[in-house]
Amino acid sequence: MATYIMLINWTDQGIRSVKDTVKRAHAFREVAQGLGATLGALKWTLGAYDLVVSMDCPDDETATRVGLALGLQGNVRSSTLRAFGEDEMERILSGLK
Repeated sequence: MATYIMLINWTDQGIRSVKDTVKRAHAFREVAQGLGATLGALKWTLGAYDLVVSMDCPDDETATRVGLALGLQGNVRSSTLRAFGEDEMERILSGLK
């Protein structure tokens, strides 16, 4: 499984219904699981982003599908980053000459 980090900001719609954010997070976890992803940490944050989520997906297509499903709700906008663990980075570096 590959790891992805989602950087999330509320839309105008999302902030108007911010009191439902925890309920929406639970629903998102279930939707992601149904699409083949496993959500790890889901954290509300201060600063440039309102939430940060880590998730494991079998491939880029699944990660994209999860992001699109989240965006369809209209409450957030997200940017998704592929993240590499230490072992993965060691393999990547071993291919350098």
